[in-house]
Amino acid sequence: MQINEFPKDLPPKYYHDYFGYVLDFVRKMYEPLLNENELSFLNDYNSLSEDAQCLFIRFSNRSKSFFRVNNLSYSEITDIPAALNELHDKQFIQALCELHEDRFEEVMELFTKPEHLSFTKILEPEIMPSKSIRKADLIRWLLHEYEFKIICEIIQETEPIVKVSFEAEVMMMKFLFFGNRYADMTEFVVRDLGHVRFQSFDEEHLAIQFDTRKDVDDTLMISLMKETFDVLKNAAPPEEIFDWFMNWQTGISGNLSKKAIPSYHLFILRVSAWLERKKMLSQALTIYQLTNDAPARERRVRLLYNLGEIEEALALCEEIAESPQNADERYFSQDFHERIVNKKKRAVKRTTQALKDASSIDIPISYRFRVERGAIDYYKALGSEAVFSENEPWRALFGLLFWDIIYDTNVKAIHNPLQRVPSDFFLPDFYYKRSDQLLARMKDADSREAISDIAERTFQEKFGITNVLVSWYPDMLETVLRLISLLTPEQIHAVLLEMAYNLRENTRGFPDLLVWDENEYSFIEIKSPTDHLSSRQLHWLHFFANHGIKSRIVRVKWIKEEF
Repeated sequence: MQINEFPKDLPPKYYHDYFGYVLDFVRKMYEPLLNENELSFLNDYNSLSEDAQCLFIRFSNRSKSFFRVNNLSYSEITDIPAALNELHDKQFIQALCELHEDRFEEVMELFTKPEHLSFTKILEPEIMPSKSIRKADLIRWLLHEYEFKIICEIIQETEPIVKVSFEAEVMMMKFLFFGNRYADMTEFVVRDLGHVRFQSFDEEHLAIQFDTRKDVDDTLMISLMKETFDVLKNAAPPEEIFDWFMNWQTGISGNLSKKAIPSYHLFILRVSAWLERKKMLSQALTIYQLTNDAPARERRVRLLYNLGEIEEALALCEEIAESPQNADERYFSQDFHERIVNKKKRAVKRTTQALKDASSIDIPISYRFRVERGAIDYYKALGSEAVFSENEPWRALFGLLFWDIIYDTNVKAIHNPLQRVPSDFFLPDFYYKRSDQLLARMKDADSREAISDIAERTFQEKFGITNVLVSWYPDMLETVLRLISLLTPEQIHAVLLEMAYNLRENTRGFPDLLVWDENEYSFIEIKSPTDHLSSRQLHWLHFFANHGIKSRIVRVKWIKEEF
């Protein structure tokens, strides 16, 4: 839902309450970090009438900056012309003028092609482009033929155009509130319409996300650079984008706030992966070398090998093997090292070998696009019980057992009342900050009955509330309780601890099915003839084996059905 739409179940000026809440919250939490312009904006905004505030918010919540005054229609604003005059007098909007020349295309996008042709007819009736000309080409032609000042005058004679002001300040307010650039004001709407139930927090215990202005500026800069890259990659050649990135990173190298570094490393991975896909191997390697975060080292090994730097690739492979960050790195370093040393072009990977060694079952080919469903029906026909397991019950068990620990405001990772995920959830800090609490909870949950009791109690208390790990799907609790009933507390603790060490990596890759009968159970990774085994899946199969949890891989063979 766009915030500009009018939700019928909310009061007419619902967005005014939300925006005011955000501004008050940011002033309360971050006033010492705000600059002079931001403080002036807050003070000046409060001096506006309610209708003027509402019209400014309507402008600010749109993705564009320029507006056709004649098109404005908001039933909840009683006198739009008066609100416009007030906003103009207090410099919250500007009339279109030649100072906006660098945003010419934005202005022209407000109009249709017939309207552009009418401008052309006014400007130079003797020289008219063909009516079949594309709108984008017509805009370029107008800018080439006429000064922007002249075009502005023609447009303003036709109807008033205004530009909203304080864009940077509004962006900063929302960034400080949400802590990122992807969440927006619709979070309030989905909450108040009942589409999402958020975990409730005592606002007095919420923590600031940014300790210094440099934390704020650097983190926001990385977010904006990512957005710029997403635009540039569709408009500029790879060589130019490489130069653009390297020039930028040279200027900020070694001077980034610690808070911004995780985002910076993710940005490095995004740019280098894109360059690699564009066959810019040397350039991709150069950027991959700016981080060791996975999968940068793996990609560097592959690129070095492809570029003929065999010894360097081998050395990096050995470095990865000594301290792998995840399952992908561990198995890759082993497989690729063997490939280099033995000079095998097609060395069999450990995941491939594990799949080859697996047993198989015959499934009717009608299940080709529902392979797990076919396997479940196969095992049920043999008299066993079987359910989809994969990641969801493990994630749900973790979320239910440690719910209060995940969202503990004392850890200082909850920063606003609409937060779905703790800010440290995918960082190593998650475990280190909570290790005492996690271990204490496991000590209390020392039996199947105790674990089940906590899971069931949390399920009843929190049902429907958003949790980064808990999906409220049918039979979720039943599957979780079945899992608990089949494993020992020690086995459950071992899996949950492994997940806690690295939630980004270790909340995925679990076997597809849980199959059981009166005598035994097994977690089964089902593979169709065209499927492959991932490193993460092999990791969990080995982990389960090391802790006495029964699991195996089963390959599917298609058979034709007889009618």
